[in-house]
Amino acid sequence: MNSETLIKFLLSRRSVRRFKQESIPIDLVKKILDVARYAPSAWNKQPWIFIVVTDSVVKNKLAKIHKWAYPLEEAPICIVVACNKNESPDSFHIDCANAAMYIILAAHAHGLGTVWIHTLRNVEDIQRILNLPSSYIPIAMIAMGYPAEIPYPRPRKELRDIAYLNSFGNPLP
Repeated sequence: MNSETLIKFLLSRRSVRRFKQESIPIDLVKKILDVARYAPSAWNKQPWIFIVVTDSVVKNKLAKIHKWAYPLEEAPICIVVACNKNESPDSFHIDCANAAMYIILAAHAHGLGTVWIHTLRNVEDIQRILNLPSSYIPIAMIAMGYPAEIPYPRPRKELRDIAYLNSFGNPLP
């Protein structure tokens, strides 16, 4: 696979919020999570755990933690990425964000749609629902399934507005 093909793959990923009611084989979920194990983490601590939620009662509880979590109601699977803050106190947020992105990209490679659902305002609610120890901070909930929609690309900021050379305000040529 050449670099152009890989770049097209990355640019084709979209956040999917509507899913077909088609189950995802657990072996496929395992393949996706196996990829996530290779995400970069500070000092290679790998402080993450992955909770795969298929139970509709649990998914619906998670879907109600805030108004933007609604895709979990329809998604066949929710994967909660949580990090042990004691294992990696300085970088657990970033480490788990990397693992979550690997899940999203691996799912995309397998033809699945995903959407990242914010968790950091609702840490204690998610810990309670999933029986997570207080040392495990949920960093992301990922709604996952076969897409029932094909979202159009959303506008992006121009590179000239966000990229600088050597210091802020010095435009990248």
